[in-house]
Amino acid sequence: MERKLRYIETEVKKDKVSIPDVQELPKAPNPREIIDLEAHLEKTEGDIKELSESAVNLKSNYLELTELKLVLEKTQTFFNGQNEANGLDSAYKALIAEDLSNLTIEGHLGFVAGVINRERVPGFERMLWRISRGNIFLRQVEIDEPLEDPATGHEIYKTVFVAFFQGDELQNRIKKICAGYHASLYVCPSSLPQRNEMLKGVSTRLEDLNLVLNQTQDHRQRVLVSVAKELQNWSIMVSKMKAIYHTLNFFNMDVTKKCLIGECWVPTKNIPAVQKALSDGASACGSSIPSFLNVINTSEDPPTFNRTNKFTRGFQNLIDSYGVASYREANPALYTIITFPFLFAVMFGDVGHAIVLVCFGGYLVIAEKKFMGKKSSSEIFNIFFAGRYIILLMGIFSMYTGFVYNDIFSKSMNIFGTRWSVNMNKSQALKNELVDLNPSFDYAGTPYFIGVDPVWQLAKNKIVFLNSFKMKLSIIFGVSHMIFGVCVSIINFVHFRKYSSIILEYVPQILLLCFLFLWMVVMMFMKWIMYSAVTREMGNEVKFGTSCAPLVLIYFIDMMLFKQPDEVKHCEKYMFEGQQELQYALVFGALACIPVMLLAKPIFIQCTRRMKPNVNFEKISFL
Repeated sequence: MERKLRYIETEVKKDKVSIPDVQELPKAPNPREIIDLEAHLEKTEGDIKELSESAVNLKSNYLELTELKLVLEKTQTFFNGQNEANGLDSAYKALIAEDLSNLTIEGHLGFVAGVINRERVPGFERMLWRISRGNIFLRQVEIDEPLEDPATGHEIYKTVFVAFFQGDELQNRIKKICAGYHASLYVCPSSLPQRNEMLKGVSTRLEDLNLVLNQTQDHRQRVLVSVAKELQNWSIMVSKMKAIYHTLNFFNMDVTKKCLIGECWVPTKNIPAVQKALSDGASACGSSIPSFLNVINTSEDPPTFNRTNKFTRGFQNLIDSYGVASYREANPALYTIITFPFLFAVMFGDVGHAIVLVCFGGYLVIAEKKFMGKKSSSEIFNIFFAGRYIILLMGIFSMYTGFVYNDIFSKSMNIFGTRWSVNMNKSQALKNELVDLNPSFDYAGTPYFIGVDPVWQLAKNKIVFLNSFKMKLSIIFGVSHMIFGVCVSIINFVHFRKYSSIILEYVPQILLLCFLFLWMVVMMFMKWIMYSAVTREMGNEVKFGTSCAPLVLIYFIDMMLFKQPDEVKHCEKYMFEGQQELQYALVFGALACIPVMLLAKPIFIQCTRRMKPNVNFEKISFL
C-alpha cells in the first residue's frame, strides 16, 4: 500500500497538482477498513496507470506524426528546384550530372529521410561517411522548437536529415546505421504533389489527435485532483497501520496459539493509561476476550526515559547527542535550558544580531503548527525547527549580554550618558580622533548604569580593555560551569548510595578544579580589588598601581612550571606574602589528585563488589 501511495503521489506531483494539508489527523483504520482501503488504492493505481499508458501511446503517435510533418516540411528545400539560395538543389543537380556522366556506373539515386537527436548528428554523419567512403550525400536541418519525450516528458532537440545514395546495398547499410543511432525513418514521396497531399493528411490527423490528447489530459487532471484531496489521509492511515503491525511483530504467540503476549517497559505512572488503552482497543474492535495486564518483577536494568514536551525536547536531544544518562540518573537537560543559551550569549553578545535570532526563533515558534502539519524533506530546516526554542532563548540571552557589552551591530549605544570626563581642551580634542582613557585622570568616579560605557568606542585602548574584559568573563563563567557540572554528580551518588564515589571521584575532581582553575579566578578578583589606576603618589611609584598590576595568565603559567615571576622595579613579585608557598601547595595537591582519580575507584571495585541498587521501574506483560 505504501508503494501504491508513492506511485500515486509521484503521478500527482508530475502533473503539478497541489496536495492540501490535513486538517484533522485520521484514526487508524479497523481490519475491515484496511481491506476496503487496499481495494480502493488498487483501483486508483490501476486507473492512473491506464490513463498514463494511454497518454504515453497518444503522445508517441503525436510525436511520430509531428516528426513526419517536420520531415515533409523541412525536406521541401532539398527537392524544390526554385530554392537556389541554400545551394541544395544545385548540388543535387551537380551530383546527378556527375553520376550520369560516369559511364561505368549505371542506375539512379535514392534517398532516406528521418529525424535524429541533435547531439548524435556528428557521430551519425561520420559513420555514414565511413561506410560509404564518401558516396552518401547527407543534408540536415535543425528543428527549432523542442519536442516532448512521451515516456519522461523531457524536452529533446532533434534534426531532420535526408541521405542521398546509389544502390540497394548502400541503402541497407544506411538503415542499419539509423537503427543503431535511434534515428526515426519516415516515408517521404519524391514528387511535390504527393508530399503536399501527404502533408495535408498528416495535419488533419494531428488536429484530431491533439483534441483527443486534451480530453485525456483533462480527465487525468480531474482524477488526480480528486485523489490529491485524500492522499495525505491515506498516507497517515497506512503509516499508522504499519506502526501497529510493526509493534505486533514484537509479540509472541501463546501456547494455545489463540492469543498474543507482549512484554515491554512502561513508566509506573503510565500503567493506568495502558490499561485503559487495552480496554478501549478491545471494545473498539468488538473482541469477546478482554485484554489484561500483569506486572513482572525483574532485575534487568530498565531503559532511560525522560519525559519531555515541545519546549524541553530540543534540549533533551542536545544532551542525548553527547550520551544518554543511565536509569534514574539526574537529567542534565534541565540545567542546560539556562546554561547553554547563556554561555552562547557570552560569546554572541550583540543586540542587533540577537534581534535577528529572536525574530527567526519566534517565527518558528509562532508558526509551529503550520510547519508541523507539513512534511519537509529539508534536513537543515528540520534541525532548525527541532531547536526553535533553543534558538529563541539564545537570542533573548544574547540581547542581554549584548546590552551589557553595549554592542548593537558592533556599534555602541549612548543611553545613559558617559561617566568619563576627558581632561583636554577643544583644540586637543579636535586634533586627536582617538584618546587614551586613563581612569586616574579621566574617570568621574560614578560607574556607568549597566554594561560598558559608550565612550570606549573613542578610546585607543578599547581593544585591550574589551578583550581582557570579555576573556576574563568567559574564564569565570566557564570555570563556574565546570564546577557546577561536577557538583551535579553528587545527586547521582547520593541517590544510588554510592558514598565511596563521593570520596574517590567527586572530591579529587573538585579539588583539582579548585586548586588550579578556581585559584586563577580568585587571582582575577584579587587583581581587580587590590590594584587601582593610580600610578604615582608624591613622586613615588605606587605599590598597587597600574604599573605593578600582574598578568594573571603569566602567574598561572609560572605556577604550573614552578617558576618565579620576573622582578619589576618598585613592585612586589607576588600580590601578597606567602603566595608562592600557597601556589606550590595547590600544584602539589592537584598532582596528588590525578592518581586518585585514575586508580582509586578501580582498586576499590576490585576489593569490594557492591550489589546493584533496586529499581522502581516495572516491567509488564499484557495479553
